[in-house]
Formats: sequence, structure tokens, C-alpha cells
Amino acid sequence: MAYAGAPAVANAAAADNGARSMANATTAINAAAATAHHGANGAPASGSGRDHVVIFPFMAKGHMLPLLHLATALSARRGGLGLRVTLVTTPGNVAFARSRLPASVSLVALPFPPLPPLPAGVESTNALPSPSLHLAFLRATALLRAPFAAFLASLPSPPLALVSDFFLGFTRRVAANAGVRRVVFNGMSCFASAICKALAASPPASFEPGAQLRVPALPDHVVVWAEEVPDGVANRADPDNPFTRFFAREIGDSDVRSWGVLVNSFAALDGDYVPGLESFYEPGSRAWLVGPLFLAAAGDDMSPEGEKEHDPEGCLAWLDERAAQPGSVVYVSFGTQAHVTDAQLDELVHGLARSGRPFLWAVRSDTWSPPAGVGPDGRIVRGWVPQRSVLAHRAVGGFVSHCGWNSVMESLAAGKPLLAWPMIAEQHLNARHVANILGVGVRVAVRPGAGVVGRADVEEKVRELMDAGSKAARSMRERAAWAQQAAESAVSRGGTSATTLRNLVEELQRTYGDVVGKESEVRGTK
Repeated sequence: MAYAGAPAVANAAAADNGARSMANATTAINAAAATAHHGANGAPASGSGRDHVVIFPFMAKGHMLPLLHLATALSARRGGLGLRVTLVTTPGNVAFARSRLPASVSLVALPFPPLPPLPAGVESTNALPSPSLHLAFLRATALLRAPFAAFLASLPSPPLALVSDFFLGFTRRVAANAGVRRVVFNGMSCFASAICKALAASPPASFEPGAQLRVPALPDHVVVWAEEVPDGVANRADPDNPFTRFFAREIGDSDVRSWGVLVNSFAALDGDYVPGLESFYEPGSRAWLVGPLFLAAAGDDMSPEGEKEHDPEGCLAWLDERAAQPGSVVYVSFGTQAHVTDAQLDELVHGLARSGRPFLWAVRSDTWSPPAGVGPDGRIVRGWVPQRSVLAHRAVGGFVSHCGWNSVMESLAAGKPLLAWPMIAEQHLNARHVANILGVGVRVAVRPGAGVVGRADVEEKVRELMDAGSKAARSMRERAAWAQQAAESAVSRGGTSATTLRNLVEELQRTYGDVVGKESEVRGTK
């Protein structure tokens, strides 16, 4: 999702007022900092200096969840690293974060900057009333620079590291000024990140639909269609594009100048693309593959209460009734960000019904209702769905997905193949990775900006995904089973991701004194 964007016009005077309002939030920041200095029970936190990690996610559910899992993994003591962790967010996101974090992780809430035309109280992208407000939301988050700097300055000693989202570009300079390394997180795979960076750095002559693009710095087999490239990359050379202007002004080179990049993936899946991704960062910067983070955070000693079997819609009970037919149910979800038209929802429900497969479908639309009598063996829900538990259920045989990277990781970790139906941002690249390279899924024949996918096409692709007797489906299931085993191995003791996470912490601790000390001396002479 890191390159998604939409035009919007922000009011400059309102931005100035918002900045002044944030600068006056000293009392709230000091109170929040005091919370970060202590454990959950109010007692002073043990240790000082470099046993503390600050994590600052972007305020979007898909960006927050992996970093909540990272916070959990870093703070775990039994078999974990036992670090002090503080997660920084805004008041409107506290309840979501707290319900998914163990008590050992401290929360700090910085007041969200007021910035018209954003409605008051909207503090997460999933709550935006219109996609056109996405850029205004980004501009509002940039106004968190001053209160975040005040928070870091208020800490009794510098933390080991700041892990912050790609979109929060201001955090790199704030961290550098505080003598802290910044590790950047953008929520994408190495595969998609490297492609985006390569094509932004060396754009082809044209991004016209139908053009095949060979991606520099990546293995020879990586060829993508121009229409699979995110708009934010294809439009990077357009100085009149408002997202391009925001990127240049507020994010700029903060990403590539970070000490390292954290990737929610694992070596068996994404290792071939690490050198290509690292080539766009400063010498010495590394890509740290530590995923799947939700598996890294699993365990009885650190399972957040909010992530246990919270199932208000009864999805798991419904699946239990179909457990006698393993792999019979197709699960459908397009995430929280993508907008699917009512016309497309109509075609989708008819196609699902015609496929003859029972389906469980998480619908986010407030305006659409299914036609009467369609899908008698289908279940449509509109509330919270425990997606990882649903995908792990023996009754589920495949996942119709928008191919957000979090959903891809969850499906592969459950050993379930995907019907890739990408919508926005880098999801088209994820679909290529899933279907064309990993061989763990099939793709809907949809292109960015194309019209509605008809019910006949939906039926055909669902059957292709779910027909376990076909050679293609058997191959997908074998590859999905391989991915599941590889994911579990990666986060197990001695696995690639578990080792990488420990090495990341140890390298930070080992090298900090020399480098940060020299940086402090240089700053002191200026």
C-alpha cells in the first residue's frame, strides 16, 4: 500500500494552525512520555538506554497490524528478546492498538493534527469518507513532527531504535537529531518494493498499458506489465501530480537514508529480491526479513487478548458446520481500503453462486445488498472477521483476495491458495508474485481502470481455484503447503526470520556506541 495516493487540496493556513496547535500539546506529550518510561503497572521500567525500541506506525489498519505484531515479538520475554517497547499513535487509534498488544508494551498518544478538509475525529485511513482525502490525511500526519520530536527529547535516554512507517518521512530527521537509528517499514514485500524503486529510479520510456517492462536490478525472470505498476510510481515524473509533490517535500530521501528497512516477509519467499532492494539504500543499509510478523508474535505468553477468537459474526461456527468437507469453502475479502462498486458486487455474488461452492464473504459496503435468493450456501458478513482463524480452518480451501501483502502472508501461512483480484497500489505486483512466480494462485483477468468483471469470469476462476481434482489446482495446493511450512520454519527457533530479528537487535546494540557517539561529536562541533 505504500505507493497509493489520491489528489486532494489542503488549506495552507489550516496547516499552519494545525502545526501551532500541535506545538502547544506539551502537557499531553509529557504525560505520554511518562507512560513510556514506566511499565504497565506504573513501576519504573528496568534498564535504560539501548534496551528500548520506539515504534511509530502509519495510521492505517494494514500498516499498523504488522508493527503491533513486531512490538509484541520484541517485548516477549519467554523465548523472545524482552525489550522495552513503546508504540506511538494518536488517540483515535489507541483502542485498536491496545486490544492487540500485551500489557508489556507501552502506548503513547500524540494529538492528531486538525487539518480541514479532514473531518474531525478521522484518525485512520479506513475511516476516510472519500479516497480523495488520502493526501490531506498524509499532510495531517506530517504535522506530527514537532510533538514527536518533543516526545523523543523527553525520554531519559535515547532508545535503541525507531521503527517507523515509510509515510512518516519526518521521523528519520527527528530520530537522527536525537541520536537514534531509524529502521523504515513500508508494509510491502521485497519483490514489490524493489520493482517500485527500480522503476521510479529508472523509468521506462512509457507506462502505456500493454507494455512489458523488464525491471533493472532484479533477476531476469522479473518482467511486469505497465498497468501493474502503482500509480504513485508511474506518476513520479509528473511535477503537477499532488502526490508526487508531497512525496518530494515530505518523504524525499528519508526512506533510502534510513539505517535499514524492515520487511514483513521471509527468505524462502522473498530472498531473491533482497540484493535488488538493498541497492537503492545507502551503502551498509540492509533489508531485514523478519516475517510473517503475526507468526513471530504468536505464543501463549504474548497473545494479545484482542487477537484471540473474537468472532462476533459467528464465522468459525458456520465453518465448523462444513468441516466434514475439508477445503470446500471459498473465503472472500477485499480488505479495508479498496472500494468495490455495487455493480461489481452484484457480478461477484452471482459468480460465486454459479460456481456451486459454499462461500464466506466479508463485505465492507454500506450500500449494497445481495439479490434475493442468490447464494443459498453462502454467508455474507459485514462485521469483524477473524481472518487468520478463518484461513486456517479445515473447511476453507481458497481465498479470493485483493492481494494486500498482509492478506497474502496470512493465506500462505495457512497453506491456502489465492484467487488474486488486485485493486490498488502494489497489489497488482503482489498478484504477479503469487500467481506467476510462486505458483500459489490464479489471477482474475482485471486491469487497473478496467470495467466490471462479469459473473461468468468469476465462476470460471473460482472453479479453477477450488477444483482440487485438476492438475493446476493440485500444483497450487502443493506450493501453498510448501509456503506454509516455510513460513512456520522461518519464525521457529533458529529459523531465518527469528535469527534475523535477533541479529537486528544485536547489531544495533553492538554498533550503536561507535557510530552514534561519532555523530554526536560531529553535531557538537557545528
